[in-house]
Amino acid sequence: MKHLLNGVWSLEGFEHASEKASIRLEAIVPGNIELDLFRNGIEPDPFFGENEYLYHKYENWKWVFTKHFTMPCEHGSDAFLVFEGLNCIADVLIEGRTVSHTENALIPHEINLNDICETGREYELKVVLHSAVLHARNFDYPVSITACEGSDEYTHLRMPPHSFGWDIMPRFPSAGMWRDVYIETRPLRRIDQTYFATRRANEYSADLVFKYRFITPDADLASYRIVVKLDGQICFDSKPRFISGEGSIRIDQPRLWWPRGYGEANLYRADTELYAGDTLVDSKTEYIGIRQLHIVHKIAAGDDGEFLILINGCKILAKGANWVPMDAFHSRDSVRYEKAIELFVQSNCNIVRFWGGNVYEKEELYSLCDQNGLMVWQDFAMACAVYPQDSSFLKTIYDEAVQVIRKYRNHPCLILWCGDNEVDETYSGRAYTPLANCYNAVTRETLPQAARENDPYRMFLPSSPYISDGVSRYDVPEQHNWGPRAYFKDDFYRLTKAHFISECGYHGCPSPVSLARFIPVEELADRTSGSWRAHSSEYSLLFKRGLDRNRLMADQVKLMFGIEPDSLEQFSFLSQFTQAEAKKFFIERARIGKWRRTGLIWWNMLDGWPQISDSVVDWYFEKKRAFNAISRVQQPICVMLDEVSGWKQDVILGNDSRKDAFVSVKLQDADSEETLFSGEFCSPANENTVIGSIDALPGKKRLILITWAYGGSKYKNHHLCGFPPYSPEDAKRWAQIIDEV
Repeated sequence: MKHLLNGVWSLEGFEHASEKASIRLEAIVPGNIELDLFRNGIEPDPFFGENEYLYHKYENWKWVFTKHFTMPCEHGSDAFLVFEGLNCIADVLIEGRTVSHTENALIPHEINLNDICETGREYELKVVLHSAVLHARNFDYPVSITACEGSDEYTHLRMPPHSFGWDIMPRFPSAGMWRDVYIETRPLRRIDQTYFATRRANEYSADLVFKYRFITPDADLASYRIVVKLDGQICFDSKPRFISGEGSIRIDQPRLWWPRGYGEANLYRADTELYAGDTLVDSKTEYIGIRQLHIVHKIAAGDDGEFLILINGCKILAKGANWVPMDAFHSRDSVRYEKAIELFVQSNCNIVRFWGGNVYEKEELYSLCDQNGLMVWQDFAMACAVYPQDSSFLKTIYDEAVQVIRKYRNHPCLILWCGDNEVDETYSGRAYTPLANCYNAVTRETLPQAARENDPYRMFLPSSPYISDGVSRYDVPEQHNWGPRAYFKDDFYRLTKAHFISECGYHGCPSPVSLARFIPVEELADRTSGSWRAHSSEYSLLFKRGLDRNRLMADQVKLMFGIEPDSLEQFSFLSQFTQAEAKKFFIERARIGKWRRTGLIWWNMLDGWPQISDSVVDWYFEKKRAFNAISRVQQPICVMLDEVSGWKQDVILGNDSRKDAFVSVKLQDADSEETLFSGEFCSPANENTVIGSIDALPGKKRLILITWAYGGSKYKNHHLCGFPPYSPEDAKRWAQIIDEV
């Protein structure tokens, strides 16, 4: 049973080296210091204008939270004080006595209260949060260590890397108790671990392995039983000889779990019960999926490489988006989960990548992915740096990974563990010589060990992208395709050697309505102003990024249309039109290239704060034009036009499902309404078919409307012909036609 200690706490803030509190206020837990300062009127909205810079001074402060609690009166149980999120360097004191010291904001921490507190008594609880930035100065920084934007401090701190400033997030190395705080009483005899994994599965039968561990003070286990029920039916019943054990579970005619578009995301209710004699002493309920997972990964250059996801023996073309922080202040993350997942569903995604610059999300998010057939690619929380290699840091990472793996491993949505985001790329960019100096023990020893020990039926990928074994960054099978970020049809994007692209994006300006909510009115027309720079995450107080995102966005518009409009309304529209065409092109190239190309996880779905970025949905959940374009082209069955070859363009009927379909297809010139191609065709399951071609003049600018119908429903896509620059007037007219079809 949980006894929540959330809500109002008293809070004192101490400037560096000060023994007297400079600020006293009420704090809300879960929360973040910045939100408390804003709520109490001490500082303005951190998300508006350049206000984020006003919070920079608090990085060196110490914060003391105080609350009183009464020790629960529950006999025959263990009581734990649990902090699900302590950011970051924390001392926990009860009645003035230090009972715990923690240094990891990314995982829960718990304190056994049995020998500390007496039942029924009231106690004073203090949590002291020291400056993480100052604490980071205590570590050694060998010359090999490097971090994004010179923020070396985050390499030693187990905090979300993005909080130190990123191209998509502001710098808020926040302090706070950002997740629930509670006292939890647990039975003395209790289930400690469960593990379900599918060894083999097809439509006729499935074999599962089940492993368990329980805790008991009893020396004699003769009366104990472990029982597992799937949807209420007993499928495992065993008298354990020891506190851990395993067994096999066979299911006939299983309801298999499938990724979105390939079948139903079927789940089973799994009840694990622990009996002592005839008494049920503990139980645990989970929802598991039966599915056989296999990822083919051959690290080699170009066509010799491979990266392919198979579920239940079926090849899956992965189509989805990267998941970045839901909020710069993570106490508010979970309130955005359901709306965010609905965006993935609406846009016909079947995969989501939980990016390594972030926190580990709550388990409820994985349950939403389970239910909606969204495969999850999970990075460990490291990004864009060369991390320490000493034994102390490796142990910290190992202990963190064990917690994380055990928490999420029973979710069928989870398809792989990935060591980090772009750390291999960081090593590669440093060009250390000899090559042996690029060896990273974190992802070559520590994390693989944690994964092997705690989740042996799931793949571990050392880095994204993984560029070991002497294969260069843009030759490996799984890549992040960023490059020059110029015209989206240039050689870099068209001729990529990637089999699987796990990052690829293009800028799109938010709408004027959204911009007006975080940019001061006097700065709205000036895209070079301080607020515009701040909200492209150009953290100008500390560094200047080598790539000016606002200038890049303007250049992309100018490349597409030959002008850079003065009007904010026109600039936003043309930027969104350009982004929509780019994202659609990236996805179509992946689909048309199947099975040479096997997946695209584009960057990114939703912003984590008000900003100018590659997202297709802004912080306020307002969709940019790209969202609808993506939704159309990620339909399981989709008709697409290939690029011009000779005097022709092939019409491609793509089927990313396990069922054949009979499809009625029509292509028209948007302006003249001339029918260019039509017919009825069979679309074989999970394959592309060239169903015909149309005449094409490479330089002719026109919009082709593509419509098709099957199963009683109608669908649409479009294709923009010719080369830039395009006419802004044509773009406006074509956009109206696209939206109306």
